[in-house]
Amino acid sequence: MNKKIAVVYKSATGFTKYYAEIISEEIGAELIDFMSCSKNKLRNLTSDYDLIIYGSRLHAGFIDGLKKAKSFFRRDGKFMVFVTGAMPNAEAEKDNILERMWKNNFTTEELENIPHFYFQSGLCYEKMKLGDRLMMKAFRWMLKNKKDKTTSDRAYEKAVASSYDISSKKFIEPLTGYLKTP
Repeated sequence: MNKKIAVVYKSATGFTKYYAEIISEEIGAELIDFMSCSKNKLRNLTSDYDLIIYGSRLHAGFIDGLKKAKSFFRRDGKFMVFVTGAMPNAEAEKDNILERMWKNNFTTEELENIPHFYFQSGLCYEKMKLGDRLMMKAFRWMLKNKKDKTTSDRAYEKAVASSYDISSKKFIEPLTGYLKTP
């Protein structure tokens, strides 16, 4: 790969960092922790690199830090995004949820011009901040007490019951494959 690439990540519990590290290693890119960079350094990344790949978690339907990342890095053809999440793998429902999530985070123009990828990861209650743990506890309670549960409701209830990790290097293949396409 001839481009100078930076993988910039924002990780709360380690899943996004894991994916950023394996992407960086796979494509020979520099790895940069978004939270440890000054605003000045972040602003200069677009002039220092041919491509910025931003990765973060899905948090309450939104990509954590994406608005700020777009303000620093957005240049068509020079910016990509990946998001990690714990969404159950029920295909039809997952596709609908992902479509809504992308639309919540990108304009129609951005969806057409910014390559974007979703990687399954998991949940780590032990590393979550208190506010996130409380939000998840409320979500679990809501699911547990819901009447007439759908198949998706039962899958979500099971998926958020405890910490788990389903991260896999294979999930980055669509992104790395996209980069290898001329």
